[in-house]
Amino acid sequence: MGFKRLLASLGAGGASVETVLTEVNVVPGGVVQGEVRIQGGSVDQQIEALSVGLQAKVEVEGQDAEYKQDIEFTKQRLGGAFELKAEAVHVVPFGLEIPWETPVTTIQGQTLPGMNIGVTTELEIARAVDSGDLDPINVHPLPAQQAILDAFVQLGFRFKNADLERGHIRGTRQKLPFYQEIEFFPPQQYHGLNQVELSFVADEREMDVVLEMDKKPGLFSEGSDSFRAFKVGLQDYQGTDWAAYLNQWLSEVGSKRSWF
Repeated sequence: MGFKRLLASLGAGGASVETVLTEVNVVPGGVVQGEVRIQGGSVDQQIEALSVGLQAKVEVEGQDAEYKQDIEFTKQRLGGAFELKAEAVHVVPFGLEIPWETPVTTIQGQTLPGMNIGVTTELEIARAVDSGDLDPINVHPLPAQQAILDAFVQLGFRFKNADLERGHIRGTRQKLPFYQEIEFFPPQQYHGLNQVELSFVADEREMDVVLEMDKKPGLFSEGSDSFRAFKVGLQDYQGTDWAAYLNQWLSEVGSKRSWF
């Protein structure tokens, strides 16, 4: 994937840029590899800065309605200033680290609808800034995240929706200005339940797993028995039967409320 466009602010004969990703499939904590290719125009030009970053399209709650916002959540500068000779090709390789909190966009080879995450490229020439198109990446779950997702499937839950919301989940290790919610339809045995929402907030050692059913007004009703947050080690997650764990919690809350 890549983009190629003329820096319109420079007029005719300006440089063009193309970003090519070596591999679009990544995991949180991994690295996306690629290179930026700058094609010189008809005159020599001074490149002041070149950078790549990651961007996500996030839902923001306004006063009157929700709207979408592009948020760049990591950025890496590639080298310093240099002169680009006319007609010359300048190639800059890069390895951009994927933050551990980066939302999942692909599960078992299936792209989650509504997830829009990718690499952006920014080129500065003579105080003009050109931001290129988004080069999408596929963010696959970490093994520990996949284990939790598999548990939902094991219990008969079906994927409903996924979205990215601006804000913070209280009581977690969250650093990014947004979080992901993955929503599931429940199976028949949980007939009093409308849906369950799942969020992951990871770092290099472990992750917070946040579950909520019976959504309350406001951001995550921590005092409610329909909210559950627990920690899972990224290396020692295999010692727990997660399907049994989830079923026990759902059954406890359901019996208290006479749902099922």
